[in-house]
Amino acid sequence: MNVFLLLLPSFIMFVVSFLKNEKAKYLLAFTSFIILAPIVELFMLPKPYHVIGSYLVADKLDTYVLLVSSIVGIGVTLALLTLDKHVKVSPQAYRRFYRFFAVFWVGLIFSILSNHMGIYWIGLELATLSTVYMIKTNATPAAHKEAWNYMIVGAIAISLVLFGIILIYASAKPILGEDAMRFDLLLAHAHEIPSPFLFEIGFAITTVGMFVKMGFFPMNLWLANIERASFYPVAALFSGILESAIIVGFFRFSKVAMEVNHDHLFIFVFVYTILTIFIVSFLIFRAKDFMRLFSLSGIEHMALIVLFWVSGAPFAALLHFGAHAFLKPALFLSTGVLESSGKYKIAGALRGYKGKKGALFWFLVSLFLLAIISLPPSPMFFSELYGFGGMIAMAKQSDHLLAMLAAILLLLGLLGVIFYRFVAIYQSMKYEGVEESKEVYGSELLGLVISALSLMALLLPSSFAYLHSIG
Repeated sequence: MNVFLLLLPSFIMFVVSFLKNEKAKYLLAFTSFIILAPIVELFMLPKPYHVIGSYLVADKLDTYVLLVSSIVGIGVTLALLTLDKHVKVSPQAYRRFYRFFAVFWVGLIFSILSNHMGIYWIGLELATLSTVYMIKTNATPAAHKEAWNYMIVGAIAISLVLFGIILIYASAKPILGEDAMRFDLLLAHAHEIPSPFLFEIGFAITTVGMFVKMGFFPMNLWLANIERASFYPVAALFSGILESAIIVGFFRFSKVAMEVNHDHLFIFVFVYTILTIFIVSFLIFRAKDFMRLFSLSGIEHMALIVLFWVSGAPFAALLHFGAHAFLKPALFLSTGVLESSGKYKIAGALRGYKGKKGALFWFLVSLFLLAIISLPPSPMFFSELYGFGGMIAMAKQSDHLLAMLAAILLLLGLLGVIFYRFVAIYQSMKYEGVEESKEVYGSELLGLVISALSLMALLLPSSFAYLHSIG
């Protein structure tokens, strides 16, 4: 497959975004479906598939992440069709959103398919800069302020990633020369790297940069503030698509780090993620509105994905990743309806829906809220079961079984705090507050249905087998 076919839908979207015809928004939404076509074809091709030489290479992990991201993108664009029914947005701002959404997709494709650290960084930077302008689609002082905050924090994070890449490159250059930027060669020659300490320092700095971009410790609140100030489709993009590019980078770098020194990698990431979940669990307990609640919950789930990955449970990490990518954007998109009668109102948010569309909406949102806290048969229930099992299996091979069991008990306690908060919020949404009439539109409901069907597809035996084959 030619890279032009992968990028063509983005180019079409970019060009159409300059049309001032009212019907253009339907054409823009249709282009998100076009994005899915070449990605499905790429998904079906034998792996690894070289899109551009050894620079852009599609393997099973890449195409899985791209497929999930493109499905989430369809849900986002369906919700965008009725964005003006819930919030005040000008036609010009709407077109600008799609313009930068197209640029975002180009960066996403390059970062996810990249087999080269430099190209990965360029793609991630392109996706980051385009989201700054998508935040500013909401023409409020708060959104403009948070866009600048994101620019500053994003610049710090991406600079850390770049500096770490330079150190990793320097550590492997004596044996690989200019090819020390390639992930596949780094992985193949990990044991031969002459300066493992330099590599580990580079990996640690790169990882901190990626973790900061995902809202990990010590910058847990900046992401929630940005998603609160943005329109809810922007928050869905952050949680379901942008974080996908970041987590793929972590998977790539950590595979090499596991070969260099797995113990150092595990201790560093384990402490970092536990600290992040500890802080986030109590921030969730204090959350007063949907956007902050869902945003902070997303940080918790990304930390679990990272933890399962380094604990020798890649299947659990990838299953959890897919479930989070479908669940969290769906919940963000549902806030357009939940908060349409007044922001920050949790009590009674699941009441006041009329007709079949209203009944299906509150049923799906209830399902998503219970699935996000890992109640069976949610894919997250199985991913956490396999993930914690993988942690115990790894500890049994070392002398630290008791320490691992203690850490798992701590984690379960923190997850229990989050579970209690979500159950309390669900009860308030369903049984408390004044009943107010709320309107549900067909396009946004279709986006939620697509998310629900995608979650069900993750539980198929064939999906489990595919994810096992990646790990």
